[in-house]
Amino acid sequence: MKKLLFASVPVWLFLACADPGSTVDYTQMSDEERLKAATEIAQSTIMVDGHVDLPYRMKVGGFTLQREILDVSVRTPDGNFDYPRSKEGGLDAPFMSIYIPAGNQAIPGASKALADSLILMTERLASTFTDKFAMAYSPADIEANFNKGLISLPMGMENGAGIEDDLANVEYFHKRGIRYITLTHGKDNLIGDASYDTTGTHGGLSEFGEKVVAEMNRVGIMVDLSHVSDNTFRDALAITKVPVIASHSSVRKFTPGFERNMSDELIQAMAKNGGVMMINFGGSFIDSAYAAGSAKVREHLVNYMAENNLSRSDSAFRAYAEAYAAANNPFPTVQRVADHFDHVVKLVGIDYVGLGSDFDGVGDSLPTGLKDVSMFPNLIAELLKRGYSREDIEKICYKNVFRVWKAVEDYAASQK
Repeated sequence: MKKLLFASVPVWLFLACADPGSTVDYTQMSDEERLKAATEIAQSTIMVDGHVDLPYRMKVGGFTLQREILDVSVRTPDGNFDYPRSKEGGLDAPFMSIYIPAGNQAIPGASKALADSLILMTERLASTFTDKFAMAYSPADIEANFNKGLISLPMGMENGAGIEDDLANVEYFHKRGIRYITLTHGKDNLIGDASYDTTGTHGGLSEFGEKVVAEMNRVGIMVDLSHVSDNTFRDALAITKVPVIASHSSVRKFTPGFERNMSDELIQAMAKNGGVMMINFGGSFIDSAYAAGSAKVREHLVNYMAENNLSRSDSAFRAYAEAYAAANNPFPTVQRVADHFDHVVKLVGIDYVGLGSDFDGVGDSLPTGLKDVSMFPNLIAELLKRGYSREDIEKICYKNVFRVWKAVEDYAASQK
């Protein structure tokens, strides 16, 4: 029998484990102690991420149903997500984004076909690496998988264009495993207006979109209001019978004029609805200064290449670019991401915020200290430093989104 070496266990951790109800003052710890505490919380708490773009990353990488899937059961040299890094960071349930580019909307049937393909690729991940991944269609599934040490792969469809013009496809996609639908993406679609599109085709939700939201409520699919215009957001809240989510949106206060993020008015309206806002980590979502800073770095490097007759593939340029980017770092920080959580909590409370990283979906724009899924403890440590409790962190990690998800499930069950 191994001896328990209590002397090697920090007092705060021993007390917290001995009495889960005890209160630990994380603000009094050293940074090193706090990061260890954050890592322990991440490892022992279910963590749900509202948006990870792995399926489309596989598609862009040339993987298809006819070709072997990307092996994310091992550490991958690129991208932000794989099994080893998820385990290091404590991520247990990344929502796999079934992403439909707005360009597909111009070709009848193309959006649904792509959605079906990406769903099958996600299912293949779970069926290929059965000791590491498992599909999940409910909070109960995630809890069961967590107890088995498996990473759950719930699915959300990014862009309701996958429904095409057939309301029956809402129920079809529920049966295929989709548990949220982002109503729009980059352009207005048949459902409603998008935040990136200034056309204002419908002035908010279309008549078809109103039926889609009601049908999503009926079958048990969460309504996701990331990417929609402010008018679409308001219209959807007026129609839905259950709480909604924003699977990967941040606070507009820090990005003035960026409608893709949520204004204080919308945050308050979502809280009144009982919904949850899941914070996006992408640089342009977190800090308006990022776009200007990154553009300045890119411009300098392009000029440097031209002046020195170099190309991007030259080792001399790569070395210079790495050093220059490090010295003129345009990326936001973990602290800035925490500012977004603080803003929501101060505005409406801890019960309405969650994680929606957009890993594998925002390119090389991620904050310093949050470059991939292994780094979630850095964010948790920063929140602990600001006075968040373990219960607060658990709400952010899964309790808030589970509350919404279960409410959607319960309403759908009542309609049968």
